[in-house]
Amino acid sequence: MPSPVLVIGSFVQDLTFFAERFPAAGETLLGRFVTGPGGKGSNQAVAAARAGAQTAFVGAVGEDAFGQGAEAFLLAEGIETRLIRVAEAATGTAGITVNTSGQNNIVVALGANEMFTAADVDPALIDGARIVVLQFEIHLQTIRDLLQIARAAGKTTVLNPAPMNPAVDFSMLELVDIFIPNETEFVAVVQRHPAVLETDFSEEKLLSLPSEELHRLCRKLGVATVIVTLGKRGCFLSQVDGYELVPACAGISVVDTTGAGDAFVGGFVAALAQFGGNIAQAARHGNIVAGLSVTKRGTAPAMPTKSEIETFLHTSRT
Repeated sequence: MPSPVLVIGSFVQDLTFFAERFPAAGETLLGRFVTGPGGKGSNQAVAAARAGAQTAFVGAVGEDAFGQGAEAFLLAEGIETRLIRVAEAATGTAGITVNTSGQNNIVVALGANEMFTAADVDPALIDGARIVVLQFEIHLQTIRDLLQIARAAGKTTVLNPAPMNPAVDFSMLELVDIFIPNETEFVAVVQRHPAVLETDFSEEKLLSLPSEELHRLCRKLGVATVIVTLGKRGCFLSQVDGYELVPACAGISVVDTTGAGDAFVGGFVAALAQFGGNIAQAARHGNIVAGLSVTKRGTAPAMPTKSEIETFLHTSRT
């Protein structure tokens, strides 16, 4: 049976250190270590699948223990999994430090993720999907090629520009239906997109902008739907016919913010696939999935299940 949500992107093994604070240069701190599955593509696929959408994932791993673990994990999540095995590169890894307030610093070595191309993706997976989701943890040319294939096939294309790549050619946005940057990524787009080029734009300016001005900037990008995720503020939804600030969930106790952006994207596309394509409703659902994800440690393992989402919705209404 075809999977309506197809996520193409990275698998990364997370190597996570929990400490009281971030170490200073040259400083050694004692902390606690855990490892588990991650990577923006894999995280988003897990979030979508746990939120109830039938999901497929395509990525690349090395011929190593982390790669073997990736396949076992994704299949156990009920995800239709196609992993390209790359002999000449290691499975991607991420070194993550999380402090006691739940904030994080991350360094990623992409490894095998940079090695696969659009030709490695089975066309049947794209043909069977309604929504094709991509991020920036794979090669930029592969992203462009896949966006072109998906657009030609009449699919809804979703691009999450994370992590922002300084070599990106923003003309690829012509192939995107829904663009989902976070604050930092949106600032980089505004500073460098040829249609905007506001080089003095900053996160401080973004957070102080009236909604009308933020909408104006979003419209300059030439994408039908732009969703700027704003952390604890929720997200800003800009469409051709209007805009809306969608508030974050209230009463959330933050444990670890790692993977919250991926949780939003996965929760958003899951709702888009399941609930008739209502983008505003999907954005609210993305906020819920992201909010629940930060109440647990880890990335993919922290993604909430459909049952947890339904319990939250029931509780918030009573």
